[in-house]
Order: sequence, then structure tokens, then C-alpha cells
Amino acid sequence: MAAQASDEVAVQAHKEALTSWHESIKHLPPPTEGCFHASFPSTIWTRVACGSAPRYRSAIHWKTVHTAKGALLRPETAGNGTDYVAQAPSTTVSAVGSFPSVSGLTSEKGVNVPFGGGESDGITGKNEYTLQLNTDINSSSTACSNFGYSSCQVWEQFVYSTNNNGSPAEPQVFIQNWVFPSESDYENVGCPSGWNDASGNGQYACFVNSNATSVPAVAATDLGSLTLSGATSANGNDTVTFTDGSEAYSASEPDSTNSLASWWTQSEFNVVGNAGGSEAQFNSGTSLTVNLAVNDGNGDTPSCVGPSSSGTTGETNNLNLGSCSASGGSTPSIQFTESN
Repeated sequence: MAAQASDEVAVQAHKEALTSWHESIKHLPPPTEGCFHASFPSTIWTRVACGSAPRYRSAIHWKTVHTAKGALLRPETAGNGTDYVAQAPSTTVSAVGSFPSVSGLTSEKGVNVPFGGGESDGITGKNEYTLQLNTDINSSSTACSNFGYSSCQVWEQFVYSTNNNGSPAEPQVFIQNWVFPSESDYENVGCPSGWNDASGNGQYACFVNSNATSVPAVAATDLGSLTLSGATSANGNDTVTFTDGSEAYSASEPDSTNSLASWWTQSEFNVVGNAGGSEAQFNSGTSLTVNLAVNDGNGDTPSCVGPSSSGTTGETNNLNLGSCSASGGSTPSIQFTESN
């Protein structure tokens, strides 16, 4: 009995140390742009070779963009405009999403579903999903002027994808940046140099992916061991960090890519389909608790927004949203449940 008690104390101590390490690594981003890895208990990032260029392309809930012609809303499931969002009282500095409780989850597969008046175009199959930490869509004068636009909207996503659709295809963590110019600016200026043109059907959009860090493939049944965080620094870098137990992986890009530090106020985090408006379909009986901690630099408590007409991602899951609550203290956050 004494040995068992000693083992339990050791397990609890390790768990607390790992939690503390997760918090530390989030607040100590890599010093420069690029791809990095760190292992518990070290908080020193080691530069690693970046993975293959991601060909991943997310989908957006078009009703949140002023140039939209409308999209198919599926209010029965989370995603595509139905989600909880953390509204920070002032500009967000960082956010981290996790799943503190997971029950009944035995399988997940990515499937294509009706989307945007047609069919989604995602990466499908067993354990195909993304963790997405998405910002609000904002009319940023700073970003627009940097692109040579008189007006536009911008959006940024911190992504862990189980399949980046690259060559070779591999699990990766990276940042996806979007800009939505006005019709006149699109016709006169086009997309920013080096960005991909995603316009169509009278909707004007351009996107670009950051460098991507290769990471392990994690089965959806292990969601409880994962975290995904995003951070921004004016005149510095935007950084996405993915932790899987005692391992951390990050990718960074200059904040000037999308001027995020000047406009980020809302955050959405969830597990959804892998690109193209697809759906992460969980087995019946799945229940997840989603926690989204938000730091605005002042320790202010965020508020829950939604679930109706909230969120920016076009991808979904097949879980129904429960109630959402906000809390302050040392780690201000929102928390909600979703299940089927």
C-alpha cells in the first residue's frame, strides 16, 4: 500500500510538472521565424528542418465575410458558423485550446458533407481531422495598406492537420493567413505577392501558409493529450505551438504577414474536418469538454459568444454544442461541452 501511495504521488507530481511545462513553453516562443521542437522538461526550442510545403486549404464560413454570397448553414453541428467564440475585452496576445475531458470516443473519420451549395472537398478517412484555433475576421487598416488595398478583411488560423495534402503528405502544424479584398482592389491589385488566389463565384480571397513543422500523427482517441496555441507579437512573430504529451512543436512567421497583433480580439477553437469544409465524424456516444484560454495581456475575463452565427471556420464536426461558461483568475478562459 505504501508503494502504491508513493507511485500515485509520483504520477501526480509528474502531471503537475507537465502542466507547468506546457504553460511555460506557451509563453516562451522561439526567438525567430522557422520550425522548432522542444521536449519536456526543457523549455529551450531546437530548430528543426521544416516539413514539405503544405497544400492544405481550409474553408471559411462565408456569411462572416462582407463579400459573401451566402453559404449553407448546418446549425445542428459545431462549425461552419455555429460554435462558441471567446471574446477578449482588448486585443488578444495569445490563446490555447485543449480538451480537459474526453469520454466515449472510440473512433473518428473525416467525411465530405454538403457545403456552400455543393459538396465539401476535404481530406477524408480514418483519423483525418484538424485542430483549429481561429481568429476573428477583421477590417484591419494596417494589413490592408501593407497589401496596397484601400479596404479588405483579414483572417488567421493556427492549425494542426493530420494530413497537410503536401508531397509527401504528412501531419503538420502551421499558420494559414487569409485576406479578402474588395472587388475594386482585387481587380486593380490582385492577390499579394506569393499568396494563392482562392477567389470564385464573386467572392475575393487570397491565402498563404507559413512554414510547417512536421509532427506525429495522433489518433483522435488521444485528443485529451493535445493542446494547440497561437501567439502574436507586434514587430515580432506569430507562433503556433502544438503539444502532444511531453513533446512540443512550433512554427513561426513574421507578424507583418497579416498584422495580427493589431486586431485579434476573438478566438475559436475546436476539432473539425481536415480542410475544404469537411466534417470530423465521431462515433455515437462521444463527449468532449473544450477549454479555450485567452490572454489579452491584462488578465481580463473573456466572454462566451455564440453558438448561433459565431465562428469563422467552414469545417465542422458531428457534435452538438452544450452550454458555455467563462472564468477569470490566473488563466481566463471559456469552456463548453459538445457531444452526440
